[in-house]
Amino acid sequence: MSHGAETKDTKKGTGKQTGLWILLGLLVCVGIYFVALPELFAGRYDRAEADGKTATSTGIFSKPAPAVPTLDKVDYDRRMLALANYGTTTGTSTASTTHTWPTQAPYPLPGALLPFNRIVAYYGNFYSTKMGILGQDPPNVMIPKLQAEVKVWEAADPKTPVIPAIDYIAVTAQGSPQPDGTYRLRMPGTEIQKAIDLAAEVHGIVILDVQVGLSTLPQELPRLEPYLKQANVHLAIDPEFAMHNGIVPGHVIGTMSSSDINYAATFLQKIVQDNNLPPKILVVHRFTEDMVTGSKNIRPLPEVQIVMDMDGWGFGAKKINTYKRVIQMEPVQFAGFKLFYKNDLLPPSTRMLTPQEVLNLQPAPIFIQYQ
Repeated sequence: MSHGAETKDTKKGTGKQTGLWILLGLLVCVGIYFVALPELFAGRYDRAEADGKTATSTGIFSKPAPAVPTLDKVDYDRRMLALANYGTTTGTSTASTTHTWPTQAPYPLPGALLPFNRIVAYYGNFYSTKMGILGQDPPNVMIPKLQAEVKVWEAADPKTPVIPAIDYIAVTAQGSPQPDGTYRLRMPGTEIQKAIDLAAEVHGIVILDVQVGLSTLPQELPRLEPYLKQANVHLAIDPEFAMHNGIVPGHVIGTMSSSDINYAATFLQKIVQDNNLPPKILVVHRFTEDMVTGSKNIRPLPEVQIVMDMDGWGFGAKKINTYKRVIQMEPVQFAGFKLFYKNDLLPPSTRMLTPQEVLNLQPAPIFIQYQ
């Protein structure tokens, strides 16, 4: 009997010891948990912080919202005043009350190219040697020339970065009729893509130029919309070849109204809004008063920056007088100036205007075009 009781008591003692060990083990685990818990969470927060993340109260980690692009309005105003070329008096603008430049226009959306950059463009059509330098030289010759001109303008105005541009005539006016009677020729997509590829090669932008002939902007611009949806593709329209009353292009100088130009601006505005793009540039060619009617009614938009480009050719004094008449005296928003490698050298001219002479104009052109 005593042997059996001994065995029972031994089992009971062993059971108690086992229970104590289990209890002790649990206490140790709980202690380790509470000691390690802050370190675990600290590690998670440290890693999140190192990864640029934030921790929410629910323990869900998310990246902070990307910074919203902003427009430096102070720099914008300073650059616009500098372009007016009227100077300052003891740091205070003398242009705001006595001059029409800078013009009254809405601030552009963030990402606007102007006036933070100057654009230097090569103009023409790849099918024609007479329409500009794009068709006169092969790309391996033309591209280095464009890059050299960019450096010239950077040196002339070191405070303003220069962006190269391929200004391609995507719709050309014709002297002979097409089957639809429009007297205009649309370039194939392969040629437009060539312009886009060349712009990428020089890290620049593309400007698609439109000469409507006897067509209209509402007929021509929608076809270019797939290209204009690209952020680096912009638009130019040429009133010289906007014909009316059945007159054939090339016989008289054409004309566009402020309504035509506002239509083009509104067309671009919708593309910018629908595709969340930075502002587009709209270039309008002009060298006579009648080429653009109602210029006071042209409306720049936050989504569209309008450049009035003086594209007449001839000797320097003539070009400067034309610029004063159709650009300076009829302000819209930004000014452009075209230089002709050939026509500006025709007699009586002996040379082209220099960059510094062009920059001395009031306002200083922010868009420079070579033909």
